[in-house]
Amino acid sequence: MASPILPGLGLGSGLDTSAIVKALVDSDKAAKQGQIDRATKTNTANISGIGTLKSLLATFQSALKSLGSTTTPQFTGVAATSANTSALTVTAGNSAVSGIYTVNVTQLATSSKVATAAFAGGASSAVETGTLTISQGGTDYTLDIPADSTLQSVRDAINSKYSSSGLTANIVTDSFGSRLVVGSTKTGAGNDISLSGIASLAADGSVVMASPPTATSSGSLGFAKDAIFTVDGLAMTSPTNKLDNVVSGLSMTLLVEDTGPTIVTVAANTDGLKASIQKFVDAYNAIAKAVTSLTKPSTDAEGNSVPAALTGDSLPRSLLAAIRAPLSETGAGDKLTVLSQLGITTNQTNGTLDFDSAKFATAVNEKQLGGEIQTLFTGENGLIERMQNALNPYTETGKKDSNGKPVDNILTARSKNLEVLKAKLSEDQLALDRRIETLTAVLTKKYNDMDTLVGRLKATASNITSMFEAMTAQQKNS
Repeated sequence: MASPILPGLGLGSGLDTSAIVKALVDSDKAAKQGQIDRATKTNTANISGIGTLKSLLATFQSALKSLGSTTTPQFTGVAATSANTSALTVTAGNSAVSGIYTVNVTQLATSSKVATAAFAGGASSAVETGTLTISQGGTDYTLDIPADSTLQSVRDAINSKYSSSGLTANIVTDSFGSRLVVGSTKTGAGNDISLSGIASLAADGSVVMASPPTATSSGSLGFAKDAIFTVDGLAMTSPTNKLDNVVSGLSMTLLVEDTGPTIVTVAANTDGLKASIQKFVDAYNAIAKAVTSLTKPSTDAEGNSVPAALTGDSLPRSLLAAIRAPLSETGAGDKLTVLSQLGITTNQTNGTLDFDSAKFATAVNEKQLGGEIQTLFTGENGLIERMQNALNPYTETGKKDSNGKPVDNILTARSKNLEVLKAKLSEDQLALDRRIETLTAVLTKKYNDMDTLVGRLKATASNITSMFEAMTAQQKNS
């Protein structure tokens, strides 16, 4: 902002009126400007601190989600491995028993797929009106075909209405024209598909389509079959390629047939458990240290205390208390109920977790607690779930009150409040600038007027002095 103080002030009075005005303005401005500057500095630090907290919690929650995964369990007491992962994959639950199993897959479970006769006009060919019935495994799925329908619109209608039932439709074009092809995700014998109700779309899924096909050929492109396999020589079948508890505690997925025997080994998962627990400890310690650093003042080179971004703020302490609380709660296990049994204890100096590998080895190898570790961490109301619930008030989105209005989580609400304060401080600064500009103009005018008046008085005094001096001179000469 340009100063309205003119550099020529003081010519009449001989006083440095510019400096006087500046001193008066600065004196008036100092207190309020200092208040705004301090509040702005604190608010900026708080905004940065809350942003850092959000980022830290996102990382921590991502780690908890990974550790609590049900599809890739991290805390199983036993581990299963497949000697040929291209033929089959396997995971073990805590009820699995150590051992070696030989699995030989001779046939994979497949689904049915049928094709209609060819439409010479392609995908835009007209289809007669009526009701198309898709039959599979004793269930009929009907679709009304309105006037002006085309092969493409029929395909789209099937996908729109029945994709959730596992049925899919597409159009395949060969040298004779375009055919409607209907398939299913449902595998296993007895799940062959047939189309009926509209002559041009009819396809008998129990009859294989002629090869090579003709323009009028229709029928099955592949029958629904059961998986056929053996486990340690015992012959078995399954309607799907995912085998749950065929071997107690194991979940196997068959991928390829006729590759020969595949060895599946189940053994104690001591190393895997130790690694997963260490991941949990590391993730917890990372956020505990980071949150502490946001509140703990530091010391500069001169030994002065420098506040952290959130020094004196109760929110970080509340957050730490929230994530620490589940650590001391008793779990739902039988013999394993607290973390200290696994060698996990709280460091009384800095609040982080210490992990004693020797105590862990004793718990798993001598006390046989490995089978309960998954229950402690990821079972119903396990440690991971309790910790995630403790974080929800700080991070949960999409929550609504009883009136259906969105409710902000604690961190979002704090961020919004800080942004409101930032805007207010900006407005306060503008208001102060305007007031100082007005005050400067007022004082400048007053001192301009005073300077002019003093200049006139000095000129008058000078004139009077000159007159008296002239009169005195005349008297001396007379």
